[in-house]
Amino acid sequence: MDFEFLFHPLEEVDAWLTGLFSGASLLVALGIAVVLGLRHASDPDHLVAVTSLVAADGGDRRAATRLGLWWGAGHAGTLLAIGLPLIFLKSELPAWLETGAEKAVGAVILVLAARVIFKWSKGDYRAAAHEHRPAHHHHHHDGHDRRRHLRRGPGTHAHRHVRTPRQALGIGMLHGLAGTGAVVLLLIAALPTQFEAAAALALFAPMSVLSMAVCTSVFAWVLTRPIVEPVYRTVLIPALGLFALTFGAWYAGLT
Repeated sequence: MDFEFLFHPLEEVDAWLTGLFSGASLLVALGIAVVLGLRHASDPDHLVAVTSLVAADGGDRRAATRLGLWWGAGHAGTLLAIGLPLIFLKSELPAWLETGAEKAVGAVILVLAARVIFKWSKGDYRAAAHEHRPAHHHHHHDGHDRRRHLRRGPGTHAHRHVRTPRQALGIGMLHGLAGTGAVVLLLIAALPTQFEAAAALALFAPMSVLSMAVCTSVFAWVLTRPIVEPVYRTVLIPALGLFALTFGAWYAGLT
C-alpha cells in the first residue's frame, strides 16, 4: 500500500506557506516559520508516533503530554544541532544518511506498533487507570511496595507506563535526523540570507515541540472520553497498531 497520498495535502500547505516568504519582512518571515513549526507535528510519520505514544500509555493525558514534549525535544534538538551548521555552511545532509534515517524511522514505527498490539493482546490497555475501594479490594503490600502504595493513597493502583521519556526523546531525535535535510533546504531556498534561515529554524524547532505536545494531549483527551473510551480500548488501539505496522513497513521501504 502506498501512503504518499497522506503527504500530498501537507506538502501543498507547506509550499503555499513558503511561497509567502517571498518579499516578506523578517518579522513576517519569522511568523511564517512559527506556523510551519506548529503544522509540522501533523506529518503522517509524526502522527503515527503520537498515536503509538498515546496508545502505549493507555490514554493517560498527562503522561501522553509529557512524552509528546520529550519526543518534540528530541526532534527539535536534532533539527537545531544539525540544521544550523548546515545553514551556515550552505551544505546538506548526505543522501545516504537521510535515506538511512527514514528507513530507521520506519523500523522504529514497526517495533512500536508491534509492541502496542502485543501488549493489547495481553489486556494491558483494556481497563483504564482506576481506584479500588479498600473495603472490597485487598492487596498485600510489603516493604517498598507498601510505601509506594501509601504515597498514592488507599486503594489506588499506578499502572506501569510502556514508554519512558528517554525512549520518546530517542524516537524524536531519529525523526529529527530524517527530516532535518528537507527543513533546511526549504528554509535556505525560501529566505534570502543565512541569518534569516537560522532565525526561522530557531523558531520552527520549539514550535514543533509545542505542536507535538498539544497533539498528544488532544489525542489522549478525545480518545478517553467516556463515550469514546470503550471503543478506543477494544477497537481503536489494535486498529491503530495494525495501521502503524503497515505504514512503518512502507516507510522503511519494505513494501
